[in-house]
Amino acid sequence: LQAITEVLQRGRQVLVLIPEIALTPQTLARFRNRFGAAVALHSQIGDTERMRVWLRCRDGLEPLLIGTRSAILTPFRNLGLIIVDEEHDPSFKQGDGLRYSARDLAVKRARDLNIPLLLGSATPALETLHNARSGRYKLSSMVTRPGGAELPKMRILDIRGVRLTEGLS
Repeated sequence: LQAITEVLQRGRQVLVLIPEIALTPQTLARFRNRFGAAVALHSQIGDTERMRVWLRCRDGLEPLLIGTRSAILTPFRNLGLIIVDEEHDPSFKQGDGLRYSARDLAVKRARDLNIPLLLGSATPALETLHNARSGRYKLSSMVTRPGGAELPKMRILDIRGVRLTEGLS
Protein backbone atom coordinates (compact mmCIF):
# COMPACT_ATOMS: atom_id res chain seq x y z
CA LEU A 1 0.00 0.00 0.00
CA GLN A 2 2.91 2.34 0.70
CA ALA A 3 4.40 1.63 -2.73
CA ILE A 4 1.05 2.37 -4.37
CA THR A 5 0.81 5.65 -2.44
CA GLU A 6 4.24 6.76 -3.68
CA VAL A 7 3.45 5.89 -7.30
CA LEU A 8 0.07 7.63 -7.23
CA GLN A 9 1.62 10.74 -5.65
CA ARG A 10 3.97 10.94 -8.64
CA GLY A 11 0.90 10.98 -10.93
CA ARG A 12 1.48 7.49 -12.29
CA GLN A 13 -0.93 4.57 -12.61
CA VAL A 14 -0.97 1.24 -10.76
CA LEU A 15 -2.18 -2.19 -11.89
CA VAL A 16 -3.00 -4.76 -9.20
CA LEU A 17 -3.67 -8.29 -10.41
CA ILE A 18 -5.71 -10.58 -8.17
CA PRO A 19 -6.26 -14.29 -8.77
CA GLU A 20 -10.05 -14.53 -8.47
CA ILE A 21 -13.11 -12.49 -9.39
CA ALA A 22 -14.55 -13.32 -5.94
CA LEU A 23 -11.79 -11.20 -4.34
CA THR A 24 -12.73 -8.11 -6.38
CA PRO A 25 -15.43 -6.53 -4.14
CA GLN A 26 -13.39 -6.64 -0.92
CA THR A 27 -10.17 -5.59 -2.68
CA LEU A 28 -11.92 -2.76 -4.50
CA ALA A 29 -13.54 -1.55 -1.27
CA ARG A 30 -10.21 -1.59 0.58
CA PHE A 31 -8.42 0.32 -2.18
CA ARG A 32 -11.22 2.86 -2.62
CA ASN A 33 -11.24 3.43 1.13
CA ARG A 34 -7.48 3.97 1.17
CA PHE A 35 -6.94 5.81 -2.13
CA GLY A 36 -10.35 7.28 -2.94
CA ALA A 37 -10.57 5.83 -6.44
CA ALA A 38 -10.09 2.44 -8.03
CA VAL A 39 -11.77 0.54 -10.84
CA ALA A 40 -12.12 -3.17 -11.55
CA LEU A 41 -11.70 -5.24 -14.68
CA HIS A 42 -12.67 -8.91 -15.00
CA SER A 43 -14.68 -11.26 -17.20
CA GLN A 44 -18.01 -10.74 -15.40
CA ILE A 45 -18.07 -7.03 -16.20
CA GLY A 46 -20.21 -6.22 -19.24
CA ASP A 47 -18.60 -5.31 -22.53
CA THR A 48 -19.62 -1.64 -22.37
CA GLU A 49 -18.21 -1.14 -18.86
CA ARG A 50 -15.09 -3.13 -19.71
CA MET A 51 -14.44 -0.91 -22.75
CA ARG A 52 -15.08 2.23 -20.68
CA VAL A 53 -12.53 1.14 -18.02
CA TRP A 54 -10.05 0.06 -20.70
CA LEU A 55 -10.26 3.42 -22.48
CA ARG A 56 -10.07 5.43 -19.24
CA CYS A 57 -6.90 3.54 -18.24
CA ARG A 58 -5.44 4.09 -21.70
CA ASP A 59 -6.20 7.80 -21.46
CA GLY A 60 -4.64 8.08 -17.98
CA LEU A 61 -7.96 8.88 -16.28
CA GLU A 62 -7.93 5.90 -13.89
CA PRO A 63 -5.04 5.88 -11.43
CA LEU A 64 -5.65 2.41 -9.97
CA LEU A 65 -6.91 -0.74 -11.70
CA ILE A 66 -7.74 -3.95 -9.82
CA GLY A 67 -8.16 -6.88 -12.16
CA THR A 68 -7.93 -10.55 -12.81
CA ARG A 69 -5.68 -12.24 -15.35
CA SER A 70 -6.84 -10.38 -18.50
CA ALA A 71 -6.25 -6.96 -16.88
CA ILE A 72 -2.54 -7.37 -17.69
CA LEU A 73 -3.50 -6.63 -21.32
CA THR A 74 -4.99 -3.22 -20.45
CA PRO A 75 -3.20 -0.22 -21.99
CA PHE A 76 -2.06 2.55 -19.64
CA ARG A 77 -0.89 6.04 -20.41
CA ASN A 78 1.55 6.24 -17.47
CA LEU A 79 1.87 2.89 -15.70
CA GLY A 80 4.27 3.15 -12.77
CA LEU A 81 3.81 -0.09 -10.80
CA ILE A 82 2.42 -3.61 -11.29
CA ILE A 83 1.48 -5.78 -8.33
CA VAL A 84 0.60 -9.47 -8.70
CA ASP A 85 -1.13 -10.65 -5.52
CA GLU A 86 -0.79 -14.38 -4.80
CA GLU A 87 1.59 -14.67 -7.74
CA HIS A 88 1.82 -18.44 -7.33
CA ASP A 89 -1.91 -18.96 -8.06
CA PRO A 90 -2.55 -21.13 -11.14
CA SER A 91 -5.54 -18.98 -12.13
CA PHE A 92 -3.07 -16.45 -13.58
CA LYS A 93 -2.53 -18.93 -16.43
CA GLN A 94 -4.97 -18.82 -19.34
CA GLY A 95 -5.38 -22.41 -20.51
CA ASP A 96 -7.56 -22.11 -23.61
CA GLY A 97 -7.72 -19.81 -26.59
CA LEU A 98 -4.79 -17.43 -26.38
CA ARG A 99 -2.60 -19.16 -23.79
CA TYR A 100 -0.60 -16.90 -21.49
CA SER A 101 0.54 -16.40 -17.93
CA ALA A 102 -0.52 -13.02 -16.52
CA ARG A 103 2.29 -13.22 -13.98
CA ASP A 104 4.90 -13.79 -16.68
CA LEU A 105 3.42 -11.01 -18.82
CA ALA A 106 3.58 -8.72 -15.77
CA VAL A 107 7.29 -9.50 -15.43
CA LYS A 108 7.86 -8.76 -19.13
CA ARG A 109 5.73 -5.62 -19.13
CA ALA A 110 7.43 -4.20 -16.03
CA ARG A 111 10.85 -4.91 -17.52
CA ASP A 112 9.92 -3.29 -20.86
CA LEU A 113 8.53 -0.19 -19.09
CA ASN A 114 11.38 -0.13 -16.55
CA ILE A 115 8.91 0.04 -13.65
CA PRO A 116 8.75 -1.86 -10.37
CA LEU A 117 6.90 -5.15 -10.11
CA LEU A 118 5.80 -6.67 -6.80
CA LEU A 119 5.09 -10.40 -6.80
CA GLY A 120 3.27 -11.10 -3.55
CA SER A 121 2.74 -14.52 -2.01
CA ALA A 122 2.92 -16.36 1.28
CA THR A 123 3.83 -19.45 -0.80
CA PRO A 124 5.81 -18.18 -3.81
CA ALA A 125 6.18 -20.17 -7.02
CA LEU A 126 9.42 -22.16 -7.22
CA GLU A 127 10.70 -20.07 -10.14
CA THR A 128 10.07 -16.90 -8.13
CA LEU A 129 12.02 -18.31 -5.18
CA HIS A 130 14.83 -19.32 -7.51
CA ASN A 131 14.93 -15.84 -9.08
CA ALA A 132 15.00 -14.24 -5.62
CA ARG A 133 17.74 -16.53 -4.31
CA SER A 134 19.86 -16.09 -7.43
CA GLY A 135 19.67 -12.29 -7.14
CA ARG A 136 17.53 -11.72 -10.23
CA TYR A 137 14.67 -10.54 -7.97
CA LYS A 138 14.94 -8.71 -4.69
CA LEU A 139 13.32 -10.61 -1.83
CA SER A 140 11.33 -8.67 0.75
CA SER A 141 9.83 -10.62 3.63
CA MET A 142 7.06 -9.60 5.99
CA VAL A 143 8.13 -10.44 9.52
CA THR A 144 4.69 -9.86 11.02
CA ARG A 145 1.28 -10.89 9.76
CA PRO A 146 -1.17 -8.18 8.67
CA GLY A 147 -3.53 -6.99 11.38
CA GLY A 148 -1.55 -8.82 14.08
CA ALA A 149 -2.94 -12.20 12.98
CA GLU A 150 -1.24 -15.25 14.44
CA LEU A 151 -0.08 -18.35 12.65
CA PRO A 152 -2.34 -21.37 13.17
CA LYS A 153 -1.24 -23.82 15.84
CA MET A 154 0.12 -27.04 14.38
CA ARG A 155 1.17 -30.39 15.75
CA ILE A 156 3.27 -33.05 14.11
CA LEU A 157 1.76 -36.49 14.52
CA ASP A 158 3.86 -39.59 14.09
CA ILE A 159 1.61 -41.97 12.16
CA ARG A 160 4.28 -44.51 11.36
CA GLY A 161 2.91 -47.92 12.18
CA VAL A 162 -0.69 -46.64 12.43
CA ARG A 163 -3.15 -48.38 10.08
CA LEU A 164 -4.80 -45.72 7.94
CA THR A 165 -8.23 -46.65 6.61
CA GLU A 166 -9.65 -43.65 4.72
CA GLY A 167 -7.53 -40.81 3.33
CA LEU A 168 -6.36 -38.72 6.25
CA SER A 169 -7.58 -40.94 9.07
